[in-house]
This record gives sequence, C-alpha cells and structure tokens, in this order.
Amino acid sequence: MSSSNDEPETPGQTHGGTGQAPGARSTDDAILDAAADLMVHLGVRRTQLAEIARRAGVSRPTVYRRWPDVRAVIGALLTREILATLEAAVPTGRDREAFVERTVEIAVRLRDHPVIGALLRSDDSDLLLEYVVERLGASQRGLLEALRTGIEQGQAHGSIREGEPLELAAMVLLTAQSTVQSHRMVASLLPEAAWRRELARALNGYLAP
Repeated sequence: MSSSNDEPETPGQTHGGTGQAPGARSTDDAILDAAADLMVHLGVRRTQLAEIARRAGVSRPTVYRRWPDVRAVIGALLTREILATLEAAVPTGRDREAFVERTVEIAVRLRDHPVIGALLRSDDSDLLLEYVVERLGASQRGLLEALRTGIEQGQAHGSIREGEPLELAAMVLLTAQSTVQSHRMVASLLPEAAWRRELARALNGYLAP
C-alpha cells in the first residue's frame, strides 16, 4: 500500500506495524497517535483528516491509503488502544476471583483512558452510537474472546457456573461496558473504592455457581 509518492518509512518497517526493526514507529502508529492527540485535546468533532495527516507528518493520500475517512481512523485507534489495555492487564489466576479482578481492572483502565474518555464526552451522538452501542467491532470481539477464555478457565476450576461461555462473556461485557459509560453520571454516589467493589460484586454474583 505504498507508492513512489508516499513518505519514506523507517528502515525495516512495513504497513500495519509488522516486520518493524526494534524500536521503529510505523506510519500507522504515527497517524493513530496524531488522531489520539487531537481527540484528547481538541475533541472528536474537531479531529479532521487533514490535521491528523499534518500532525503525523504525512500527506493526506498516505492516510487515505490506509483508512477511507476519519471514522475509520478513529475505529482503528479505538481497537489499538482497547486491545493494548486488554493485553496489559495480565491474569493472576484461573479462578473466578482472578477473572473478576482482571475484568474490573480492565474496566477501570478503559474508564480512565484519555481516548475512550474523549469519545464518551463527545457530542457526536452518531459516532458514540456506532462505536460504543450499535457496532460489535474488532476491539469488542477481542474483549469477548478474552472474557470467554477466562470464563472457560473458571468453569474448569469449578468457581464459575455452568453455561455457554460466550453468552456469559457477552453479559459480562455488557455489564462492565455500561458501568464504564455511566461512570460520570454516578461518580458523586459511587467513589472509586465503591465503584470497584460494587462492579466486582455484580460480576461475582452473576458468575458464581
């Protein structure tokens, strides 16, 4: 997906971030980093493709060769950030307690993530519906798969009740996601410790045998 008019890339680097030399920063990451900076500091509505390209130090055609529009860039950014958050929350065990602990930790990290926060604060209701409510995107599928695996491990351990793991994972995702989305609304009623405690209690109650 390159041409003679494309910007030179770091030696050893390829599209999509694969085959990079150690420490290399891909063009994709530069574009997504620029989009993240704009979303956090200017808001979602003011995040425009031309400014993304300028901040990334690439041309607009370079961005278009990777993503067709700003919404696609934001979708790729959300996928990158959510999956990175998931990967960073390492499981500490295979039982229900460890599963719930990790799920709450992921929810906290996503709740406090600057890019996710920018999206949730956005007045672009169409974008919010598309990426948070209506669309099961790559990031949510990644979360579902991780939840399914954890539930299967907990079932094998005997500390998570029987049931179709993917169905249980979907309900856990809905519970955690709605809690993250509504955090600001109830922040005065649920301080941090209570927020964590009550989310864990809800998940434990749902998953217990």
